This record gives sequence, structure tokens and C-alpha cells, in this order.
Amino acid sequence: MLWPADYHMHTPLCQHAVGTPREYAAQAQKLGLTEIGFSDHSPMRQDGFDNWRMKLAQLDQYVEDVRGAQRDFPQLVIRLALEVDYLPGHEEWIRDLAARHAWDYFIGSVHYVMDSWDVDNPSKLAEWAAHDVTEVWGLYFDRLTHAAASGFFQIIGHADLPKKFGHRPSGDCGPLYERFLDAAAKTGTAIELNTAGLRKDCKEIYPNPQLLGLAARKGVPITFGSDAHAPAEVGLNFTEAVELARQVGYSQRCRFVQRRREIVAL
Repeated sequence: MLWPADYHMHTPLCQHAVGTPREYAAQAQKLGLTEIGFSDHSPMRQDGFDNWRMKLAQLDQYVEDVRGAQRDFPQLVIRLALEVDYLPGHEEWIRDLAARHAWDYFIGSVHYVMDSWDVDNPSKLAEWAAHDVTEVWGLYFDRLTHAAASGFFQIIGHADLPKKFGHRPSGDCGPLYERFLDAAAKTGTAIELNTAGLRKDCKEIYPNPQLLGLAARKGVPITFGSDAHAPAEVGLNFTEAVELARQVGYSQRCRFVQRRREIVAL
């Protein structure tokens, strides 16, 4: 099989990953991948926003680390990217980041449903007991819809992240998915099949088959990502992800070069 590119990988600069970019690249080459992309958590304008992203002063180091892997693995296509949080009021900062380097793509992600709660943070699990699950999903998808509509991002990351610890609404989320995907389709923003969900409590690829099927019917493009935080996770469960994409109707995926999209066969 010709594997799709793994576009979602981290580095130790985010404070919760291990392994150098060269080690990730070596693993990708060993697996037979021909293209990968590093998309570590972007810094905020103010350090100390949380403890799971690089500091602003480390941004240039991150770029040089990825460029070093590109030099050492010339036979492997390695893209330079960031995973950038979408938070209301931070739009100017996203524009600032975009202008700093020749990025190949931005993954736009929503982790925070309010300023103090990143819903996927295991140290804040107690917050779930204090909030209505359906309300949290609504807040999350409202922000995700704004992220997709903003045009800042080439890819939206792990599009149903609130399920990470197994918290799912009892009602139909179809209307939430519809609004989000309509925004993505309008701006030409892709969504990723993120296999990290299989390694979490939810035991399911992000996004779920219902959301992904709707995306296919609306013509929303896709990418693939392992969300690797260690070299051994590169390309993990891509067989299952490709099978899922085909099951819901995808025959193509996309890749990015300096934030320009190319469509290729799946």
C-alpha cells in the first residue's frame, strides 16, 4: 500500500512528547511512508498559557529541528507545520504566527471550550462532572465551526475531541456536525482522520463515522495523522484509517505545499 502522509506529529518542545524529528523521520522511512509533516503545538504570545506547548522563544529552534530532519532525510518529504489553537480573540496572533515562517499548513484545533478548561487534559477530568456533556459538545463545535469558517487553517484537527475520555452526548449531534462541515466546505478546509483516538479511552478514530460520512457527502477533503508523541506512534493504525475513509466514500486525500492544497488518490 502507498501510505498517506502522516501530517500530525509532535516534538519534545511541546513538553509532553519524546523523540527528535530525525527519529520520527527514521521511523516513517522504516514503515515505507513517503511524506510526513511536523505540526507541534504552537506557542502563545504569552508563555505560561498552559504547560503543553513550546515557548515563543523556541519557535525558531523548532523550525531548525524540522529543517535538520529534511536535510538528513532527503528521500522523505517532510513538511513544516504547526497545530494552532483556535480561541476567540486570538485571531491576530494566528496571523502573526502565519507570517513568521514558510509553513506548509496549519492544523486548527479546539482544545479549550472556555479559557480555563482544555477538555482533553487528563489533569482536568473533574471538570466533566461539573458540566453537562451535551452543553460541552455544543460549546466545542461552536468554536470548531468558527475555526473552520476563519480560513486560517488548512486542516481541522481531531474534530470530535470531547469524546476522548468517553464523554458523548445522548442526543443527535447531526446539527452540530452539519454546521461545522458546511463551514469547512465553504472555506475548503480539510479535516483529518486522527488515529490517536484509538489509543484513548474512546477507542475510536477522530472523527466518528457519522461525522466523517457527512464530510464525504459534502465534499470536505481529508488528511491523515497519527498525532504521534513518540517515534513508535508514527503512522500507527493507518490501515484502519484508510479503510474507514474508503467505507464512507472517500477515494482522494489532500496534501499541502506552502499552504496550497493538492488532491491525490487515496
